[in-house]
Amino acid sequence: MADPAFVVRGKGNPASLASASHGAGRQMPRKQAKDKFHWKAVQNRLEKKGARVLSAGVDEVPCVYKNIREVMKQQADLVEIGARFDPKIVKMCDGGSKAEDSLKG
Repeated sequence: MADPAFVVRGKGNPASLASASHGAGRQMPRKQAKDKFHWKAVQNRLEKKGARVLSAGVDEVPCVYKNIREVMKQQADLVEIGARFDPKIVKMCDGGSKAEDSLKG
């Protein structure tokens, strides 16, 4: 939510099926994040970093994801970075919404 985002172009590496990751990837399950973090405290930290959060759930806070800078280093053979941007406004599903990866069917 406050970490940089990257626009990338795949290099077509056949060893990775000409693919690349679409994000940093989770390092903490949603339930654990909901049990561990308090939304107001996270929101205050994000605002101090310059990101205004319109809506989001505590299961999506930055701490639950891998470090994007490290992920970008690890996939340097898969993608070239075309642009980087730093989020200033964040609008995600709120905490009462079902995550897409938890829906059945």
